[in-house]
Amino acid sequence: MTLKDLESLFTASGGQFLTPVTDLANRIQQVKAFVFDWDGVFNNGSKLGAQGSSFSEIDSMGTNLMRYAYFLQHNQQLPVMALISGERNEPALFFSKREFWNQCYFKAGNKALALDHFCAHHQLHPNQIAYFFDDVLDLPIAKACGMRIMVNSKATILFKHYVQQHCLADYISANSGSMHAVRECTELCMGLMQQYQHVVDQRIAFSASYKHYLSVRAEVTTQAFTQIDSKICSADGF
Repeated sequence: MTLKDLESLFTASGGQFLTPVTDLANRIQQVKAFVFDWDGVFNNGSKLGAQGSSFSEIDSMGTNLMRYAYFLQHNQQLPVMALISGERNEPALFFSKREFWNQCYFKAGNKALALDHFCAHHQLHPNQIAYFFDDVLDLPIAKACGMRIMVNSKATILFKHYVQQHCLADYISANSGSMHAVRECTELCMGLMQQYQHVVDQRIAFSASYKHYLSVRAEVTTQAFTQIDSKICSADGF
């Protein structure tokens, strides 16, 4: 599939490219980490008291396939994966551990602190990060990162306008967090990598390549962090 075809498909579905698709294809080649907000991105932002907010297996599969696409394109190297949430959320940590993501930050009221900690931990520059977000708390990270994907909501009319006016996103999803926006956006990333068909073919076959990816992925140990005052601290006991 050509990039022009990819752009047409996602635009026809309601997605909005604020950065030309050819530029995004170049940017994703520089990406070494994928960082996600949780509330409003993996779900509609609703809380079930102390139980936190849920996620969808449809979105989970999207993140896994995207990670495998990167693995194929980058000589069997995994991208760094992280969640940065403004709230304490047990389902987010469960998801991170189950999927063998590198970090889960929670109660990060100042997300810029979490981003600085994450970059220092992995020796990354923010322009090597693709960030998936949906709301005001995320903008300090969106302002810094090299690739920014905003999860849309019909309710946030002025926020969307603000993001557009200040060039704080490269793509705005057609779907909301409650309608599997993560799957949409991860499929976009796979399309930009020109890996989607190969990834699906390998996954269908449960190929030796995919099994090797799973074994490498399983070696990742998830670390939990939280913000206390103006410091990022370990929260592995969470």
